[in-house]
Amino acid sequence: MTPEARAWADLTDALAAAGRQLDDAASGLDADERADGYRALLRGLHHQLARFEVDRERPELVPFNGWRQKFFMDNPDTRYWVADVRGDRQYRITGRTGDAVYTSITAYSGGAGAVTAAARIDGDQLDLAPSGEFSLLVGGTRPQAGAWLPLPEGKGQLWVRQFHDDVATDRHGRCAIEPVAAPEPPPPIEAGRFSHQLRRLAKTVQMMPAVFAAVDGQVEPNAVHHWAEMTGGAAYTEPGIHYLRGAWRLEPGEALVIEGETVPCRHWNALLYSRYLNSLDHRHRPVSLTGARATIRDGRYRLVLAADDPGAAVGSDADWLDTEGRPTGLVVLRWLHAERPPPLPRTRVCRTGESGTP
Repeated sequence: MTPEARAWADLTDALAAAGRQLDDAASGLDADERADGYRALLRGLHHQLARFEVDRERPELVPFNGWRQKFFMDNPDTRYWVADVRGDRQYRITGRTGDAVYTSITAYSGGAGAVTAAARIDGDQLDLAPSGEFSLLVGGTRPQAGAWLPLPEGKGQLWVRQFHDDVATDRHGRCAIEPVAAPEPPPPIEAGRFSHQLRRLAKTVQMMPAVFAAVDGQVEPNAVHHWAEMTGGAAYTEPGIHYLRGAWRLEPGEALVIEGETVPCRHWNALLYSRYLNSLDHRHRPVSLTGARATIRDGRYRLVLAADDPGAAVGSDADWLDTEGRPTGLVVLRWLHAERPPPLPRTRVCRTGESGTP
């Protein structure tokens, strides 16, 4: 077997093995939950294929984690773009912030398991025009004037994020990247590199079900805790976010009430996920809530996680998040540039009609 055929076989074998892992882990679940696992695997594969061919000489800022390409804890209230770059090249990023309440551009170095946020710049430091347009030099020598972002040595990634208070109605921004110096045309294809990329894709695919299973078993149900592992840019996260993570496990007719104190911050949101780390159907259901849209009373928020809208039963100071009737799932709260760590909220399970009582 040729090296190329072996690499292709590694990929197809990984797909088959991932399917078997999902089937074993989901054997006790109903048909919809089992199918959802395969959909999550397919979305992850779609995500990886969209970024399979990398050109660091002439990179592209590729939209990341759209609703068809969810890959590990997507956040539909934030729009993302990702580009693979070289530390010894210089690029220019241009774009527009739209109605985003916060924009950041972060350079990451390292690989899976050892990622570092090496450099970053945000909208407060960009030279924004009144229209929200910006231009930024990345890598190379610092210019005498204007915004600049250094790049770490070797290969790295650039992430552009735009946080929205209401992504459904806000004007969306945009961004693009181009090399400052025109690169030489690359080889049409490099067989060794292509085979390496196939094998790397195979490893990623086979890893997904193991991550699903690990997270599903490590989060205490019907409680919320600080998520210390996701700080400082770990796993390609935004360095300035403080994370709270919890889970629900509910019987039909039950609701999980989460009540906590807000803290001054740039932006915060709460978002529901499936056991497979995909956000729920934000395009059609209220599965996420930002601080700007939340009902705040005396500096406190109250979220009610339930399969159906409890209506007046939850009281006028509560916000419903739709669990889609899933018996279990994850909830994550993100606090961007909080003045202090947000206090852990109180949680309790009650019947839907009782969720508005103190």
